[in-house]
Amino acid sequence: MGGPTAPRRLSGMQKQVLALYRGFLRAARPKPPDDRRRVESIVSAEFRRNARQVDRKNFLYIEYLLRRGRKQLDQLKSPDTTGLSSLNFVPPSRSIDSNK
Repeated sequence: MGGPTAPRRLSGMQKQVLALYRGFLRAARPKPPDDRRRVESIVSAEFRRNARQVDRKNFLYIEYLLRRGRKQLDQLKSPDTTGLSSLNFVPPSRSIDSNK
């Protein structure tokens, strides 16, 4: 027990991120096929980009992304919404320091 094949336990925040990702995929299911593929593509790209670029210890920024993602998910769940747009947002610490 506890060897290399033991499953890794996820933190509460990691569980929230995974639940949000699954929520987006579920919300995309009832959309028309082209819109569904577009939503899935945008969601996958955004989550992968944030996984690479966001420091895992920057909890405030991750919480901000979770709040923003939940708002976007609520919009996507509306039957009138057919897709999402991708936003390019630079964390404040990078935008301020990179200008010096």
